[in-house]
Amino acid sequence: GILWKNIRAEYVTIALVTVNVITYLVLEWLGDTTNGFFMAEHGAMYPDFIRINHEWWRIITAGFLHFGAVHLVNNMVILYCMGSRLERVTGHLKYFLIYLVSLIGAGLLSYGMMLRTGDYAVSAGASGAIFGVIGGFLWIVILHRGRFEQITTRGIMMMIVLTIYYGFSSAGIDNWGHIGGLLAGFAATVITETVKNIDFVSKNLYTESSMFHKATDGTKRRL
Repeated sequence: GILWKNIRAEYVTIALVTVNVITYLVLEWLGDTTNGFFMAEHGAMYPDFIRINHEWWRIITAGFLHFGAVHLVNNMVILYCMGSRLERVTGHLKYFLIYLVSLIGAGLLSYGMMLRTGDYAVSAGASGAIFGVIGGFLWIVILHRGRFEQITTRGIMMMIVLTIYYGFSSAGIDNWGHIGGLLAGFAATVITETVKNIDFVSKNLYTESSMFHKATDGTKRRL
């Protein structure tokens, strides 16, 4: 009953978590997921692989790889907690689109900033896409006048600022990936929710227009 209802409401988030966990288990069985060379060989993002070999698919595959169990667990807990909420609000297809756009946005900004600064590193993890989910939920909270499901605009902004601050004050964190995902996810949610509102308004206008024509048709027949 309740379990099946929750699964149906959150199946994209559950599927994303499952894919990440299975990918980690397979790679951990094959080798060492904390080893940068091993991860680069199996789909992590490294600028030269894209710049020289044009392996753009790494922008996506890197988002499903994790450096060790702690990295995986931390990301999956946040993904499920925030992703399931966003999925229930936006719907499955739009949520998946927001997640994918966030993942790509995170990878592209990370790649671009590595080229700009020359600070190359092997990059992987779902955190960029997760930041996009958080950015998307920020827009949902804003749409609901600053509070939605006990989450406020101030609360979610504090979480974003503190997390980014922690990233910039720590070593080995792909901060530009986080920022890229956050911006992409926020923008994607603004667009998808705006389209939904436009559809809603257009349906109302169509309904009112139909009623008007029926009324005028009736008036003409009576005359």
